[in-house]
Amino acid sequence: MEIENLIKLINTVSESDLTGFRYEENGVKLHLTKKKEQAAGCEAGYGMSQAATAVNVPSAGDAESTDGAESTAGQKPSGKLIESPLVGTFYAAPAEDAAPFVAVGDTVKKGQTLAIIEAMKLMNEIESEYDGTIAEVLVENGQPVEYGQPLFRIQ
Repeated sequence: MEIENLIKLINTVSESDLTGFRYEENGVKLHLTKKKEQAAGCEAGYGMSQAATAVNVPSAGDAESTDGAESTAGQKPSGKLIESPLVGTFYAAPAEDAAPFVAVGDTVKKGQTLAIIEAMKLMNEIESEYDGTIAEVLVENGQPVEYGQPLFRIQ
């Protein structure tokens, strides 16, 4: 790939809403990902992984908590939610025959990969924004997810 084309490709991905891009040609592999900062007024930073958007307040009617107590429309589960930063397909493991990245009860650290969301043939790693314990996995492997849909609850 010529350098001019490479620069055009990088600029195009940078200016788009894409969070990741993979390209392969003649044995040369290119993988670009964008990590957007959560603070207002910050420009997007670029790194090797995609950060998930997370919020502290879950919406009413979310799934049951792991202790078996049913949540009601007015009751909010405790903990922090990791939400999907894009529309795509949720994958709990890096491959079909591999173990999931995390399971309920696992201790996670900020920046640790929790899952992958495939969008338009691009694999986007979903990372934890918090240190804690996985209290609940709210999506099943291979399930389609929407933007902002809760994926994990961390205690």
